[in-house]
Amino acid sequence: MFVELGRTAAETDRIERPGAPRTYPPDVRDRLDADAAAIIGRYPVARSALIPLLHLVQAEDGYITPAGIEFCAAQLALTGAEVAAVATFYSMYRRRPTGDYHVGVCTNTLCAIMGGDAILAALEQHLGLGPGAASDTPRTDTTPDGKITLDHIECNAACDLAPVVMVNWEFFDNQTPESATALVDALRAGKRITPTRGASLCTFRETARILAGFPDERPGANDGAPPGDATLAGLRIARERDMRAPDPTGTKGE
Repeated sequence: MFVELGRTAAETDRIERPGAPRTYPPDVRDRLDADAAAIIGRYPVARSALIPLLHLVQAEDGYITPAGIEFCAAQLALTGAEVAAVATFYSMYRRRPTGDYHVGVCTNTLCAIMGGDAILAALEQHLGLGPGAASDTPRTDTTPDGKITLDHIECNAACDLAPVVMVNWEFFDNQTPESATALVDALRAGKRITPTRGASLCTFRETARILAGFPDERPGANDGAPPGDATLAGLRIARERDMRAPDPTGTKGE
């Protein structure tokens, strides 16, 4: 038996990508140094800042690059392997160049049953994205104009509003193949889009900077959105039936 070690041709999700920056020029490094100092100063232990620092370099490059890994490692006195282990664990860190709008379709159980799989298939066909014809052909997930990156995503805790599509982590609830197709067309056309909940969309890189901990200055970004009817259905039924939670002490009220 012959066992070949290493990556296969289909394994494209790697940080070392052709054309990815390995270092930052001095002016970019100075700017990132100042941002990193602000982030690290929020934590009593410096290495606790790794998660937001990775968002910071993703805001710079649009995905996680060798330059970003090296920058985070130097800031926190970590090895590149330690930083890469975190960057490759969390799905919010991209390992491929990402478009202005990262469109994620939930394909977990409830969203899939309610039409998530059909939405993803419709968007792949409409945008000309998806896996190549051969099983070893790398997946193409970003439109040629760099506007849309299409992905399937894990559950984002909006099952009562399934099927859900997220654009740069903002919710678009109760979607259909037709509404999702119209959404990506509007994004590619440069139209201003407001999600079901939250402020108007910003770009993927701008979103990453917000996730790094810098102010979100979009009008209405910090306004709380009221829950929908589906979210409150269980609470409403419980009140109608005068249902009560068990006494946590295990004793009946007097």
